[in-house]
Amino acid sequence: MSEVKKIATRESYGKALAELGAEHEDLVVLDADLAGATKTGVFKKAFPDRHIDCGIAECNMMGIAAGLSTTGKVPFASTFAMFASGRAFEQVRNSIGYPHMNVKIGATHAGISVGEDGASHQCNEDLALMRTIPGMVVINPSDDIEARAAVRAAYEYVGPVYLRFGRLAVPVINDNPDYKFEIGKGVTLREGTDLTIIATGLCVNSALEAAQMLEKDGVSAKVINIHTIKPLDEELVVAAAKATGKVVTVEEHSIIGGLGGAVCETLSEKAPTPVLRIGVKDVFGESGPAVALLHKYQLDGEGVYAQIKEWI
Repeated sequence: MSEVKKIATRESYGKALAELGAEHEDLVVLDADLAGATKTGVFKKAFPDRHIDCGIAECNMMGIAAGLSTTGKVPFASTFAMFASGRAFEQVRNSIGYPHMNVKIGATHAGISVGEDGASHQCNEDLALMRTIPGMVVINPSDDIEARAAVRAAYEYVGPVYLRFGRLAVPVINDNPDYKFEIGKGVTLREGTDLTIIATGLCVNSALEAAQMLEKDGVSAKVINIHTIKPLDEELVVAAAKATGKVVTVEEHSIIGGLGGAVCETLSEKAPTPVLRIGVKDVFGESGPAVALLHKYQLDGEGVYAQIKEWI
């Protein structure tokens, strides 16, 4: 059996920027002294005149990006998720969100899988923070193929977009000719009748693994990949909830305010349904190997399966 191909979505981000840069001269990339880690260094090597290192000054970088967007440029402001959504929240809100600037925020190293960098860098709150900003599109791709498509879609969309990428190499799961990325549209990866698992980011693979385990127990699980947290594909979520009667959300993010929060908000208004939220449970992370942390916090396939089994 051949080994599953794994690529970190931060790598996909850097490559996609370089590809788009060759097609569009108005694309510029900003970074906060992290080009090697965010992989914008790939773009910098190809287009040094269109890459701006703003230094360790993320708040200032967001202001520069907003200014550049008023000149007809399409800036991608890049740094770790903790700094993009946390440290620079006020500038993102007031300088990018409020005037609805055409700025794209490339946030890498999100979630618990940042690993050894520890709790200070493991941002499990960014989806919640960004989806509260009016007009902000929030995207969390599941693999290399989806990440590249998301960057292209973000460029083509006129308005602010928050893109979430990871440090850990993850399996490529969207490698099929029928795959299509569309902002605000979820993707059904597996049909099922007993419950629906709605996942995002690297947890989409975990959800698929859990569904396979559940099948051996006679439980039929539908799996939906929600790459766009905002706007949420409410039609797909409601239809799945009505069809299966139970919903599980899975995310490498706090269970408060992210995918689980968005799904619960929608279902409470349009189709009240029992929901189990799987994610980081109102705690900070800790330093350790990424794979070991995902296992400890029950965000791998085995952990997702165990939590669903206990719930049903």
